[in-house]
Amino acid sequence: MTALTLSTAAASGLRADAIVVGVAKGAKGPVVALGAESVDKAYDGKLASVLETLGASGGEGEVTKLPAPSGFKAPVVLAVGLGAVPEKDSAYDADTLRRAAGAAARALAGTKKAGFALPVTDAADAGAVAEGALLGAYSFDAYKGNGKDTKAAKGKGKAEKAEGDKGGKAPLAEVALLGAKPRDKAHKAAVERATAVTEELNRARDLINTPPNDLNPEAFAAVASAAAKEHGVKVQVLDEKALAKGGYGGILGVGVGSDAPPRLVKLSYTSSKAKKHLAFIGKGITYDSGGISLKPAGHNETMKCDMSGAAAVFAAVISAARLGLEVNVTGWLALAENMPSGSATRPGDVLRMYSGKTVEVLNTDAEGRLVLADAITKASEDKPDAIVDVATLTGAMMMALGGRTFGIMANDDAFRTAVHEIAEEVGEPSWPMPLPEHLLKGMDSPTADIANMGERMGGGLVAGLFLREFVGEGITWAHLDIAGPAYNEAAPFGYTPKGGTGSAVRTLVRLAERTAAGDLG
Repeated sequence: MTALTLSTAAASGLRADAIVVGVAKGAKGPVVALGAESVDKAYDGKLASVLETLGASGGEGEVTKLPAPSGFKAPVVLAVGLGAVPEKDSAYDADTLRRAAGAAARALAGTKKAGFALPVTDAADAGAVAEGALLGAYSFDAYKGNGKDTKAAKGKGKAEKAEGDKGGKAPLAEVALLGAKPRDKAHKAAVERATAVTEELNRARDLINTPPNDLNPEAFAAVASAAAKEHGVKVQVLDEKALAKGGYGGILGVGVGSDAPPRLVKLSYTSSKAKKHLAFIGKGITYDSGGISLKPAGHNETMKCDMSGAAAVFAAVISAARLGLEVNVTGWLALAENMPSGSATRPGDVLRMYSGKTVEVLNTDAEGRLVLADAITKASEDKPDAIVDVATLTGAMMMALGGRTFGIMANDDAFRTAVHEIAEEVGEPSWPMPLPEHLLKGMDSPTADIANMGERMGGGLVAGLFLREFVGEGITWAHLDIAGPAYNEAAPFGYTPKGGTGSAVRTLVRLAERTAAGDLG
């Protein structure tokens, strides 16, 4: 796990492998950013021109390494691009700092220690740089190298390997944050918060990246149980017998085709000072073959990520506990493996859900909404102030919004707007989506109360409408379809790695924080 400290050392005197500074893109060339004044002075005020000679422009995410000036204890200065110079008297926004810190941390893989002298004007900036650096330093190498611990991801928060293994460079081991104030309570609190949230987000990434032969529903439930007990969160696990006894037809219907039976995990964090209660529900399909409606070739290889919603909910609940938030947060992990077999649910089968409603299964690859529906009904019994479900639910949402933006649907416009604003605030791109009533008719079934499929066009919205049918009366609800940003198949960027990203964790945590503060009514 990458360590992070607040340091009062001068950049020149810090014993480290590199000093990270920011450089912005100005109208006439690169501009050295706040925080790097002493470094620029050591270059006789010519750091910007040196960088320009080396081809640097200050463009976002651009990384340039150069020898440190005489007298520095670190041998290398790394300049990372911040993008355009902000308008007069304005500071860099938080996500710009996160992305720059993340890009720098990734570029410094294989080094032991780096001092980050990026622009820090207040505690929020300190937290953003810390968050970006810790997320950017993430590496998942549990299955590479000597293979001594191929199950390292399970419950440890971050899979690492010893330096020298053949799997590649070890992640940056230590970040010293320069320019922050170690004795300032606000700075210290911001960095402690960033550390707690990023550690849990990185644990979610580990779970997403773990191969499905090592992470089935039972194994996921075991990881959640261990973490819950460690952090004082109450846990309840319903196995296949309890699910059958309770009538959870949706979860059982999805999991019945697999040798690895399903689980429903309830994580309960409570605060004695809480006035509000949030319920988070995560889709946890540990592997999605499509079932009898088998996915075509080329669409199966990354389906270990279909439990990203459950991973996000798990991380958010544990984060709330670690932060001691004054709000009650219940997490529901609806875990199943969707496989084809002689016992699998068939297209045309009718399932009786936990709510009592019947669902005609027209496509067994529309399974996420079935496990979520049971969990939503169950969560509604506790009468929470709001329910938020998170799921890699539809390819249609990826078609609509691409690979970096998740869609938000809700039964309350004001709540949908609030969740969207929170997501944007923490640097998770999102977009509010409608729930057109006319699309409900497409899910009419001649044999059941509702079908699990409707019109092909607007399929992401149809899935949202299906879920809405299972929300308890009078409960505010939002649905986050993270199918696009949950798993990055392209090259890493900013603080986002290749593979599992931990999408929606920070949105859920900030939602809990704002609810605890009374900002959401």
